[in-house]
Order: sequence, then structure tokens, then C-alpha cells
Amino acid sequence: MSIENTRERKIRPTHPGEMLREDFLPDYGLTASKLAKALGVSRQTVNELVRERRAVTPEMALRLARLFGNTPEFWLNAQRAVDLWDAERDLKKSVRQIKPLTAA
Repeated sequence: MSIENTRERKIRPTHPGEMLREDFLPDYGLTASKLAKALGVSRQTVNELVRERRAVTPEMALRLARLFGNTPEFWLNAQRAVDLWDAERDLKKSVRQIKPLTAA
């Protein structure tokens, strides 16, 4: 049994790039360049991620999880929350026009 959450979230979930920028980089004494080198990706890739212009992919989630000792699901769930929040706002009117089905 589950309880449906009917309350609309008012603020956008925290983007994984913000988490990196505000929490992980300072805590580990990393710069974008050092993070890129540790992950084996380009500095541009990291820069776009921490500036919230790039999404965390499954590949990046694996790399981040290995580096920081957490799980890929942590990173992907954070990205999923942002993506769903953005999509809900972008598609709100068209999704509301869909009539739910009932089982026969």
C-alpha cells in the first residue's frame, strides 16, 4: 500500500551540479580541473555539470560514485528529481488534458 503525494513541490530539487559545487568540491578540496582529472573526463564536461548546464548520465554517475564512495543511484536519483520537476512545468497543460483510464 502506498500513500499518494498530492502536494506540489514549490521549489526545484537540487541539481547534482550544485551538490558538487557547493558540497563535494569544497569538502574534498577539489577544483573543477582536479575533479575532471580524477574522473577521467574533460574539464569542460565538469564545468558544464557544476554550472548545471549538463545532466548526470549513468556513466558520470558511476564515475562520481566510485570517486566519492556513494552509489550511482544517489547521483541518478538527484538528476531524475530535477528532470521530472522541469518536465512537469514544461508539459503541465498538455499532461492535464490526458484523461486517465480505468480498468474494465
